[in-house]
Order: sequence, then C-alpha cells, then structure tokens
Amino acid sequence: MSALDAVHGRIEVLARRQATGMALPELVAAAVEEAAAMLRIMLSAEHKSYTSDADLLALWKALVKGSPHWNTIRDNCRELIYYQNCLRAERGDALPTRPDRMVMHTLRHIHLYLRSYVEQHGGGQV
Repeated sequence: MSALDAVHGRIEVLARRQATGMALPELVAAAVEEAAAMLRIMLSAEHKSYTSDADLLALWKALVKGSPHWNTIRDNCRELIYYQNCLRAERGDALPTRPDRMVMHTLRHIHLYLRSYVEQHGGGQV
C-alpha cells in the first residue's frame, strides 16, 4: 500500500502542476509514466513477469493475463496512450475539450481502482 500511496503523492503534485498550466505533452508523458509505475507495482505484488522496457499497454496485458478483473482499467490505459498518440501526430484537434483535466481524471481512476483492489485483498503487501 505504501508504494501506491507514494504514487498518489506524485499524482497530487502533478495535479497542482496541471492546475497552474503545465504543458499538455509534458503532463501526458508524466501521467503515462505514473500509470506504468502503478502497473509495475501491481505486477510485482502479483508475482507476474514483465520486461523492463514494456510500455503502458504491454504492462496492462501482462497484468490482465489470468486475472480478467484488470480489464476494468483497460480503457483508462488506452485513453492515456490515445492522448499521447494524438500529441505525437500533432492532432490536438482530436483531443477532448479539456484534455489536461481528463488526463488527471483518468490517472486518478487508475490509482483508485488499484488502491481499492489492494484494500480488498490484503492491503499491506503493495
């Protein structure tokens, strides 16, 4: 739980930076990294292997294998990657009206689901 709490602290710092006008590409990159960090925490807690250079979706695929309840966060992971891809392709017009707020909402949803799961399944080991 302490590892997820540490990520939560970083998410709140990111939220404060977002509120003061952090550039969207930087925000999305940081959000993808924090989401990946959370998935690595859960992969380690569940003793599942993954490659050290795995991207967010590869981490999610490793986590969901044999544990379909992790499909709950699939769309959240995909949404963050969608934002990343839109920015890389210079397609800001394909983003929602306030993508910065949606990035934070999505990241918080992933954290909330993971934290709730840990609380319901033993707590302290993560």
